[in-house]
Amino acid sequence: MAQPVKVSVEDIKRLREETGAGVMDCKRALEQAGGDFEKAKEFLRAAGLLKAEKKSGRVAREGVIACYIHHGNRLGAMVELNCESDFVARTPEFQQLAQEIAMQVAGMNPQYISREDVPEEVIAEQKRIFYEKALADGNSPEDAERIAEERLAKFFEEVCLLEQACIKDDSKTVGELLKEKIALFGENIVVRRFVRFVVGED
Repeated sequence: MAQPVKVSVEDIKRLREETGAGVMDCKRALEQAGGDFEKAKEFLRAAGLLKAEKKSGRVAREGVIACYIHHGNRLGAMVELNCESDFVARTPEFQQLAQEIAMQVAGMNPQYISREDVPEEVIAEQKRIFYEKALADGNSPEDAERIAEERLAKFFEEVCLLEQACIKDDSKTVGELLKEKIALFGENIVVRRFVRFVVGED
């Protein structure tokens, strides 16, 4: 039977600082990864996302309202970000997350929080437009249907906040960022609502 790999206190401390995971979780991840730091981070990320999925149905009624005003004071956004406890809501990390999401709203102009919020009639109309365009481009009905579905998925990525790539790290979506933070804080986190303002626009 293989003996567990011995890991250093320095590695455990470094992994904890970079991921926010508990000491014992970091130790176990490093042992599982055979001392490989990047693999250990992946183990923690996978475990954290699994825990996040379990927490996603819990009620989140505490939180903050964050504002972002772009340079020039002609563009801004407000976001209500909820969590489960006032303790988490008051942490600098949670408030920074809310600020980042407000910046995302200002910069990327989402229309909805998630695809579940997009009205059925809007989805049907977009799909019809994509399908007819694909047919007009000479595609068969079967190919046009496939192309319309692909373009609809792209449409969701553009208009739904949780499906947009993060403007500060486009390797992940806003939804994936929230799941990481749920795992970090150990509480459900929900974007309740947002509004975006542009000077001169209704």
